[in-house]
Amino acid sequence: MPAGMPWSTYLKMFAASLLSMCAGAEVVHRYYRPDLTIPEIPPKRGELRTELLGLKERQREPQIPQQ
Repeated sequence: MPAGMPWSTYLKMFAASLLSMCAGAEVVHRYYRPDLTIPEIPPKRGELRTELLGLKERQREPQIPQQ
């Protein structure tokens, strides 16, 4: 086994770390409460809050070709 640990210690540490990761994911999931509903009609462009607002501004700037 890695680091000379016995199997029982290794399995206990593995189970504890797996349970703590699952518990942490559950806590975060319950805290942020994601919206898992699927809309019937897809939203129009610009209606989503998750769109990058700075992206539109960057696309409007004129592109000067580098020589």
